[in-house]
Amino acid sequence: FIEYLDPSKHYFFQSDIKEFEKLKTSIDDQILANDLTFFYMVYNRYLQRLDESKSYYKEILSKPIDIQSPEIYSLDYESKAFPTSKKEMIKEWERQLKLRYLGTLYDKEMADADKLKTDSTYQMKDFSELEKESLSKTKESMDELYDRLDELDQDDYYAIFLNILTAQFEPHTSYFDPKVKKLFDISMSGKLEGIGARLQKEGEYTKVFELISGGPAWRSGELEVGDLILKVAQGDGEPLDIVGMRLDDAIEYIKGKKGTEVKLTLKKVDGTIKTI
Repeated sequence: FIEYLDPSKHYFFQSDIKEFEKLKTSIDDQILANDLTFFYMVYNRYLQRLDESKSYYKEILSKPIDIQSPEIYSLDYESKAFPTSKKEMIKEWERQLKLRYLGTLYDKEMADADKLKTDSTYQMKDFSELEKESLSKTKESMDELYDRLDELDQDDYYAIFLNILTAQFEPHTSYFDPKVKKLFDISMSGKLEGIGARLQKEGEYTKVFELISGGPAWRSGELEVGDLILKVAQGDGEPLDIVGMRLDDAIEYIKGKKGTEVKLTLKKVDGTIKTI
């Protein structure tokens, strides 16, 4: 469970692990006694460390990254030790973000060079411009990562914990949390249908990523790729604001019985607001 939460060892400190290890041999007894002390200890500490790490990456990416000084960074996380101090932790974050930044910078350099190959009149970007773009892109990808992590709640982590636990005893046994169980029952019964569109999160919004050929949305011709869904109403029901809602929760409100009506309030690609 600890490895799942922190595979790269850049959230927990060694002191956290030592504290968790005190309960190492009593986890099974706790479960038998309906005691979740270990789960809550690790989960709450993880949330604390996750929140602390936001300030690390934001501070590091608030200024240019020095790529002149040679450094070694090992990706063999299994052999790494957890940091013993905040100073060690921040150094770990600096190296990890530098690696991510360099990967982005390299990709942008190659893309720029490829444009010149296909268009001899293309004016290649200055390296300092590529550096700025790469820093901005790295920060953007980190913000998106934390947005996804912030969407997970205690039930999600509890399901992960129980599935890791059951796998130790019987690898063919899975725990479904109430939301997953509901989706499973729906998929097996075939009683509810979607609108025939693939959706994805974009910041706080639910965005139309793709229309399924032959589906209701495709047949209506009113929904477009790139539209943002702001509100959802079933039939004559009151519209529900889904901005900021988890994607799987938003989808639950959009689904309905075959033949019934769902009304979507959209922010169209051209910026206009429309209900379909």
